Amino acid sequence: MASPATTPPANRVPAGIVAKIKVPATSANLGPGFDSAGIAFGLYDELEICTTEAGFTAEIEGEGQNYLPTDARHLIIAQIRMRLDNLGWHLPGLKLKAINRIPHSRGLGSSAAAHMAAAMAVKALLPPDAEISNNDLLQWASEAEGHPDNVAPAVYGGLTFSWKQDEASEESYQAIRMDPHPDITPVVAIPAKPLSTAAARTLLPATVPYTEAVANAARAALLAPAMTGDPKLLFAATEDWLHQRYRQPSMPETLEHITALRAHGHAAVVSGAGPTLCVFAAGSDETQSVVQQLEQRAAKSLQHWDVRILPVDTEGATIEIFRP
Repeated sequence: MASPATTPPANRVPAGIVAKIKVPATSANLGPGFDSAGIAFGLYDELEICTTEAGFTAEIEGEGQNYLPTDARHLIIAQIRMRLDNLGWHLPGLKLKAINRIPHSRGLGSSAAAHMAAAMAVKALLPPDAEISNNDLLQWASEAEGHPDNVAPAVYGGLTFSWKQDEASEESYQAIRMDPHPDITPVVAIPAKPLSTAAARTLLPATVPYTEAVANAARAALLAPAMTGDPKLLFAATEDWLHQRYRQPSMPETLEHITALRAHGHAAVVSGAGPTLCVFAAGSDETQSVVQQLEQRAAKSLQHWDVRILPVDTEGATIEIFRP
């Protein structure tokens, strides 16, 4: 009688592998490109991991240092272990050091950056002949995030448009990358008070009027040519009917600032689910005007607003790997 089949032991990740990972902040939606358009910013979370013989620890600097877990419950560690286990690899131990610069729960892609960092770490811990591609990273991080709009620019940098195909496909998440026009400068205003993406989504209606859907589709179609070829179209291309005004009760001051800026002809939008706002300025004169207006408005606010000029990141996430 043949002996029953047994599951072969998992491959063991060796100790001593070191990887340094850098992931950019991202902004999604860009007005009418709901759950599809995204752009990468020159603001980065940095991560260093080192495999060990046993135990899981996390050292955190910056965002989350006072409340994120510092053991195996840390999101990135948990994601690394889960993904490796699914691929048939056992990770005995890991030390993680994180420098978190992307504000949490502000609409700048902090969760997508964490999922992307975990995916990059898995790439580092697998043998080189595994040949993990950017498309693999897009699938893994989007699956963990639940949608690809922030993940795609974190993977590829620049301006991206992403979508989800047949769920039965192994490559259900797709994205294209474009280079934003060199005259475009993102200016962001980040409020002190965070906002949960899940909470912001609860305010969205199940349906929208047909005329608003048509108007939004027309403006979304302008996003790519405006962002890449003709910045004069930016104001029209960033007008939204699908999500921003519905979310106003959760971030009234953000929408107030956006309304005021758009009244002056600036392409102002909610960054992701908010409450950060982003203005796509065209040229140095408009950039300085937007900064001045935002700083003046921030000075009158009861909460602190961090006004920053952020360059567009064109590389996406990067990694350095040192193997024993």
